[in-house]
Amino acid sequence: MEHRSRPAPGAGTDTVTGLAPEAGRTPGNAVRDRAGDPDARWLTALMHAAFFLLLGASLTRFLLRHPGEVRTPWIIALSVAIAVLYVLGPVLGSRPTPRSLVWLGVLVAVWMVLVVLAPSFAWCAVPLFFTGLRILPPRAALALVALLTLFVVAAQLRLAEGFDPNLVLAPPAVAAVATAVFVHMQRQAVRQRELSERQRELIDDLLRTRRELAATERREGTLAERQRLSMEIHDTLAQGLSSQQMLLQAADRTWDADPATARRHVRTATGIAERNLAEARRFVHDLAPADLAEGGGLEAALHALAARETAQGQGRLTVRCHVEGERHTALPDRVQSALLRIAQGALANVKEHANATEAALTLTHLDDRVVLDIADNGQGFVPTGRTGTAGSVRGHGLPAIRARLHQLGGTLTIESVPGEGTVLSAAVPLTATSPPTVPEDLV
Repeated sequence: MEHRSRPAPGAGTDTVTGLAPEAGRTPGNAVRDRAGDPDARWLTALMHAAFFLLLGASLTRFLLRHPGEVRTPWIIALSVAIAVLYVLGPVLGSRPTPRSLVWLGVLVAVWMVLVVLAPSFAWCAVPLFFTGLRILPPRAALALVALLTLFVVAAQLRLAEGFDPNLVLAPPAVAAVATAVFVHMQRQAVRQRELSERQRELIDDLLRTRRELAATERREGTLAERQRLSMEIHDTLAQGLSSQQMLLQAADRTWDADPATARRHVRTATGIAERNLAEARRFVHDLAPADLAEGGGLEAALHALAARETAQGQGRLTVRCHVEGERHTALPDRVQSALLRIAQGALANVKEHANATEAALTLTHLDDRVVLDIADNGQGFVPTGRTGTAGSVRGHGLPAIRARLHQLGGTLTIESVPGEGTVLSAAVPLTATSPPTVPEDLV
């Protein structure tokens, strides 16, 4: 059996030869390149065992048939020498280096001398076939196999009493079978190596694709969260600051002529500032609407919103809230938050654009969905375009409402006629929602 030092882990060595595979090696060395190839290990172990078995059998046969001859000590010495040489082979390695080529030449030469002295040693040639095929390039290996086959044929003819065609044809047939088996093993090793490399490439591609997908999902999540925060700020802080600006400007205009009205405007602006401060603190805490955080649910939050907008309108806008139907299960937090923000954004549009005196919030609970209607008696408009807004309407109110509903899988319906007011109807399904995405008109 082979005795060699174990290479360092990860060094890319060959478990058959103990040497690192190198680029540019001949096809005849392909089996050795398959580190951990069970077929290569099995074939190598079989050839080692066969060689020593044939060598021992040949020596035993000679000693039994030719005891006490003058050549017997030479036969024994050469048998020991060829056994020692064969054991040294794995130490030298199986690459076609000068040392391995010298070793193979000496091994074959000793075997030839043995065959000349005792033809029964001819069958040790079969393991030598594989040794030559493992070390030499293809053409040199085939030449060596042919040479060994000729010696085997000559030896068998010497042992025969007369000419026997089987002795002439059998050794070449055995050599052909041995060569074919080795070539088959070689091709299997090459095919297995290519398959392993392809699998590694596929695994690398899969890992790279997973990393790219994870990075894309992170970017999409960041974009969606950024869009959500922009809509939250638009529907709360931005609208509140806009209302404060209008109230303070009105107070400045009436400060000298009507101090009481001016102070009322300032107090209203102060109330809006307090509400915005609560919203800002809620953003810092958990980004949930402050009205929902008070614990009354969506219905209570809509009633509080209607009362607050009515108070801030100071008689110019009255907002009422109605709830229809019974809620069988609690609405998801994201649905409640979205509907409240939609109501805030819609009322902000009513105050800024509609010139309305009355508005109504109607929350309707149905079996499979919840619907929020925002109606006003303002000047109305002609809905056009993808967002259903009039071309002259500025801002992001309606696009933001559509974006919120799109994230929940809901729909927005706008009914408006110039001079007859507007009704916005936001419907959200309660069974399933679509994944959050960023609408194109808000990117």
